[in-house]
Amino acid sequence: MIGKLRGRIDSYGPDWVIVDVGGVGYHVFCSSKTLAALPPMGEAAEVLTEMLVSQDMIRLVGFATAHERDWFRLLQTVQGVGTKVALAILSTLSASEIGNAIALQDKAMIGRANGVGKKLAERIALELKDKVPAFAPADATLARLQADHSAPRPTGITDAISALVNLGYGQVQAGTAVAAAIRKNGDDQPTEKLIRQALRELAVS
Repeated sequence: MIGKLRGRIDSYGPDWVIVDVGGVGYHVFCSSKTLAALPPMGEAAEVLTEMLVSQDMIRLVGFATAHERDWFRLLQTVQGVGTKVALAILSTLSASEIGNAIALQDKAMIGRANGVGKKLAERIALELKDKVPAFAPADATLARLQADHSAPRPTGITDAISALVNLGYGQVQAGTAVAAAIRKNGDDQPTEKLIRQALRELAVS
């Protein structure tokens, strides 16, 4: 198995890079975020890889960070998510944004990726919601918020997030700001204070 390549960037394509390692060019498929993180052609680079073997093909998929590679592996445990869709999600959302979207069950955020329809976004959010806190640092407070946000009766946290969404902020953006406010002042503060603190967090982010 090939887990890492260290060499020089030979050339780029829309969704791939060729890494020259000792005169051998390795064709590596990547997300757009990984491609953007790699250096210009001719410069030294290190790319983490996942080798995929099928009956008729061997492919390398590359990642700028181990965190991104871990998410690639986890996403593919969901039925309907193959290499192409997993890379599309990682091209659209950062690793932390994926974790936060799942923690808050923000299916619309997940559905922004090419090839991810409503049903698949729902499946990803549902099947991975219990794996996010242990698997990756989607904000730990955000992961805890998910239970409050899904509660049948409104809570101060839910009301604060809803208020920020009504002001035009995205679900994940609002949840992240509320999580930051809770970390600073606790989760027993009045809803109005929570909203004000969350707005301050948004103003400086």
